[in-house]
Amino acid sequence: MSTYRYISPSAAKINAPIACHNCPLKHCCLPLGLDRVDIEEFEHIIKQRKPLHKNEYLFRPVDPMQQLYTVLSGTLKHCYLDMEGNERISDFYLPGELVGLDAIGADYYRGYAQALDTTTVCSIPLHQLEELAGRFPHIRQRLLNLLSRQIHYSHQNLNHSRENAEQRLTAFLLDLSARYGKCGRSATRFSLPMSRGEIANYLGLTGETISRLLSRYRQQGLIELQGREIQLLHLPAQAAILSSNPLPAKHCA
Repeated sequence: MSTYRYISPSAAKINAPIACHNCPLKHCCLPLGLDRVDIEEFEHIIKQRKPLHKNEYLFRPVDPMQQLYTVLSGTLKHCYLDMEGNERISDFYLPGELVGLDAIGADYYRGYAQALDTTTVCSIPLHQLEELAGRFPHIRQRLLNLLSRQIHYSHQNLNHSRENAEQRLTAFLLDLSARYGKCGRSATRFSLPMSRGEIANYLGLTGETISRLLSRYRQQGLIELQGREIQLLHLPAQAAILSSNPLPAKHCA
């Protein structure tokens, strides 16, 4: 794994509490569906950290698990080191998404969370969130829903890992589309903050396979691509790829 500058959570500057009811991501973030009283209680514990720059870490496995984080802007990748010391990307986090759920109940974070671009997050102290969840049923239910969704998402990723290269990349693009749409952004035109190599790492493919498939999609009129800006032109056709028969072995990584 490459060596990057690391900002320790204990050294990061914490700003004043933010107002969740004025946040543009309130419709897709943790406070979704909470009434005014619940949101006011929630606002007392959540704080915004100073921005992370590209390649800086939000947390590492050596850091005690004391906070959950919500991405306010930018993108994070979550990764771990395999037995050979190679980086393996297990997830990407977009605005409005909660980071650290997989470490609830553990003493330390499971893996590394690293900024792919300039990224800001909201910090939620776990012990205070647990106390609020005990007093406010809506907060407890919302947290349980997010935990359930994360488990379901992990199961989906496992299923996709058994598919061929074209199906895996298509599922990835459609998943990004749905997630961007959920946080109020365009579901058909968005930026890919991760590199081709990072997409390949996440999908268990090679960078050459990703580049070849993206070129094919562009030639077929399924996408437009300029740098990291992508536009999905024919979502039904892309969705149909997921149920198609496997491609010949030469198309797979």
